[in-house]
Formats: sequence, C-alpha cells, structure tokens
Amino acid sequence: MMKQNYVFEYLNENDFRVKERTIRKYNMLAYKKLVFDYYLKLKSGNFLGKVVEKNEKESFTSYELKVPTDELFEKVHGEIRLFYTVYEDKGIILLTNLTPEAILNEAHRVELKTYKGVMISNSNPQRDMFKINLLNMLQK
Repeated sequence: MMKQNYVFEYLNENDFRVKERTIRKYNMLAYKKLVFDYYLKLKSGNFLGKVVEKNEKESFTSYELKVPTDELFEKVHGEIRLFYTVYEDKGIILLTNLTPEAILNEAHRVELKTYKGVMISNSNPQRDMFKINLLNMLQK
C-alpha cells in the first residue's frame, strides 16, 4: 500500500505566511527545519509533534510541533511552535498557526532591531535586552 501524500491548506493563509516570512527573516535555523524537513515529512504522512485533540466523529487529529531554534530566542520570546490539523480521509493538513504570535506579528509590521543576535520588540526593548543580558551572564 502506498503512503498517501497530503496537501496543505490554511486556516488563514495570509496570517500564516506573514509569520512564516518573519521566521525566515529573523530565525533561519527554525525556518530551514520547518520548510526543508518538517513540511516534507508532514506531506508524506509522517505526523510530528504531540496530539492535542483527536476527534473520531469528524475524523481529524490536531497536533502541536515544537520547532528547534536557538536557545536565546526561545528563552526571550518562547518556543516556536507549529499547530496543524490532519484530515486523513480528505488527505488535507490544515496549517492553523505559528507561535509566538506577538513577536512574529510585530516583526512583520515593523523592522525589528536585534540585540546580540536575538530580535527585540519595539514595544518593550528594555525588557528583552535585560533578559538577553541576564541569560548571557548566567551562561558565563
């Protein structure tokens, strides 16, 4: 039996693509893993991450997948996560969200500065720089 190939659809394609482009711009490590590894595996039916909901009646399964990124980004802004739902009977993977939403949306609207290689928000740059400095001190 041949494995089914799945097709990507989007809950909100514009919103999703904005976050994806932001990750590409500010976090190439996460972007490469997402596009050149995870997306290919998902399309071939290899569902990654943890199951967050399974609905037998409507035959879908929702997943949450942590995308690897550099440690500093993760500690300052949170983990990058891909949320998606699989409709096996239809051969569809619905890409629903990429997080952390706040920083990804902000980075799309305005050019963000980076500090020691990590993007910092314009809304609260002191807090982000403080976190980065603190984390760097703790690593020494």
